[in-house]
Amino acid sequence: MIDTHAHIYASEFDDDRDQVVERALAQGIEKILLPNIDLESIQPMLQTEANYPGICRSMMGLHPCYVDGDYENTLKIIHNWFENHSFIAVGEIGIDLYWDKTYKNEQEKAFVTQLNWAKEMKLPAVIHTRDSIKETLELLEQVQDGSLSGVFHCFGGDIEQAKAINGLGFHLGLGGVSTFKNGGMDKVIPELDLSYVLLETDCPYLAPVPHRGQRNEPAFISLVAKKIADLRDVTYEEITALTTQNSKSLFLL
Repeated sequence: MIDTHAHIYASEFDDDRDQVVERALAQGIEKILLPNIDLESIQPMLQTEANYPGICRSMMGLHPCYVDGDYENTLKIIHNWFENHSFIAVGEIGIDLYWDKTYKNEQEKAFVTQLNWAKEMKLPAVIHTRDSIKETLELLEQVQDGSLSGVFHCFGGDIEQAKAINGLGFHLGLGGVSTFKNGGMDKVIPELDLSYVLLETDCPYLAPVPHRGQRNEPAFISLVAKKIADLRDVTYEEITALTTQNSKSLFLL
């Protein structure tokens, strides 16, 4: 399996990161993909990648929650990193209207700027869409010229939104929310096109049942795969094989 979205460089893992990676490997996880969020996360992310060569791979981007009035200067610094390091994706980028709408316009401009980077560099985009799938789709439709690919990470929308996302050539990242009793994904997952599905944890957040409310970690991705397999009435092995192949194709792993 591949955990396509994990913040294991975060301080929540400073005391036991080696053990977290060991547990992931023991569960059959071969790669852990690391999305950047802001300027402060770059060094710990790159250090984590260096500490686990061949396992951890980094992305580069500015998370919408860290977009502010000075976002243009922040983006210049982040863009420069692409000249100094090889990244597998532009991410995590997008729009977040859950926490704060103060910089909504700036978020949208930063999102489009980074989508254009993805086009120029021929890299997939890893998109954050909290309370913003509609707004994100509208912008993506304007920018998509057939060359953009990527994933709507932590997907929790409905089947129509899923079809619209797939129609734009984008994948769906399924994580802990897929296991929540009140998450609504039990109605959506049976209808999804599995050729567009990826597995992710978004750890340390959104731990799947029965660990809900605890710190999430890559090893728990097996619980997500099992839930998807149950909802689709297929084997666990089918889900892990298919999602791994989808991940390798998208991120060129």
